[in-house]
Amino acid sequence: MKTPSPNRYKVAPWYRQFWPWFIIALPTIVVAASLYTLILANLHADDLVIDEYYKEGLAINLLLERDAQADKLGLHAELYLSGQNQLQIGARVQGDIQASQLMLRLSHPMEAAEDRELILKRVGDEDYMTTINTPLSGNWYWILDAGDSSTWRLTGEQRF
Repeated sequence: MKTPSPNRYKVAPWYRQFWPWFIIALPTIVVAASLYTLILANLHADDLVIDEYYKEGLAINLLLERDAQADKLGLHAELYLSGQNQLQIGARVQGDIQASQLMLRLSHPMEAAEDRELILKRVGDEDYMTTINTPLSGNWYWILDAGDSSTWRLTGEQRF
């Protein structure tokens, strides 16, 4: 009877086997993907939540009073873009306004860094205009008033 040689059943060490490395690789890949997702989430965070929500909540009644005052005055506004040599944004305001300029605040729905404040100068009986540097596209929320001490405001949403 033959005796088996001892080298015939010799097993390679664990670090030369496929399955231990496969089992180690799975959680390693999950940890790396989680860290990558965390970094992406922090770099491209949404600006949908107001930092000082309590103060904003207290001021909502003042804002509603300004909206009601615009209704009493019969004010209506329509925004438009025009651009021959320059890109211009304008507002046609119907109602009794004596202001020589208006403040237009454009708010991007997703990116606070895109928000803009523009001063519109009167160019006609109902028209106010200003020049802007960069084109606007997509949906924007807007607030139009006569400045910080204004007793009225108009709000709306515009697709450019």
